[in-house]
Amino acid sequence: MGFMDKVKGMLGQHGDKVQQSVDKAAKLADSKTKGKYSDKIDSGARKAKDAAQRLADEGRGEGGSGNGPSGSSGPGGSSGPGPGAGGGGSSEPRT
Repeated sequence: MGFMDKVKGMLGQHGDKVQQSVDKAAKLADSKTKGKYSDKIDSGARKAKDAAQRLADEGRGEGGSGNGPSGSSGPGGSSGPGPGAGGGGSSEPRT
C-alpha cells in the first residue's frame, strides 16, 4: 500500500474532521487578516475541501464524479487556509 493509498484511506475515515479543520483554519486566517482576503480565503477553502473530498471518495472506492460541491463552507461562508495556500495551481490572478 503506497503513501497516497494511506492518505486516501485516512481521509475516507476522517473526512468530516478535515472539513472542520479547514473551516477552523479559514476562520482564523480571516480573523488575522481582518477580512481583507475573505474572498480568497473562501475560494482556497472550497478548493481544499473539494480536493480532500475527492481523495476521500477514492479511498472509499467511490471514485467521485468531480462535478459539484462536496461540502458547505459553514456559517458565515468563511473558510480556507488563507491566501496562496492549499491550491498550488490556482487560476486566480494575484494582486
